Amino acid sequence: MTLVDEQPVVLITGISAAGKSTIADLLAHRFDRSVHVKGDVYRRMVVAGRHDMTSQPSDEAWSQLRLRYRLGAATADAYHEAGFSVVIQDMVIGSALADYVAAIHSRPLVVVVLTPRPDVVEGREAKRSKIAYREPFNSIRELDNALRRETPLIGMWLDNSDQEPHETVDEIIERGLDAGCVE
Repeated sequence: MTLVDEQPVVLITGISAAGKSTIADLLAHRFDRSVHVKGDVYRRMVVAGRHDMTSQPSDEAWSQLRLRYRLGAATADAYHEAGFSVVIQDMVIGSALADYVAAIHSRPLVVVVLTPRPDVVEGREAKRSKIAYREPFNSIRELDNALRRETPLIGMWLDNSDQEPHETVDEIIERGLDAGCVE
């Protein structure tokens, strides 16, 4: 049995330019009935008083990030309850991953952490129209280190450095229920 034979919630995370958006969108389209929840939408909804996460985040930035994660989890649960497969895409690093996973009540829940090499992320970042890595934000290496050293080993960690997006999606579909499922 593969992931598309179920009605899962799939949380895809990784640092900026890891491939989250592309992979999540392609994966969501593989289900008969699905939703792609983009975590950054909740950040962009704040039109006044937004505090973004930086290399030195304020207490308010942390508060808004936790709110964003709660909204993403609640949205995933609501769509799942309505009969949709849900693919959530957001950058969740450090101990926040365990909190985010705990906030999602729907099952099966599959967590996929994309871990391309920093040099690959640099190449992808250079080709993007949006720029994620600039002051006062963390560098690619800083975020990669935080991901690898501070994030609990939850779900399926997948180095997609040498994969085309469809290959990554194929691997998630084939291995997700075994390698990425959380209780």
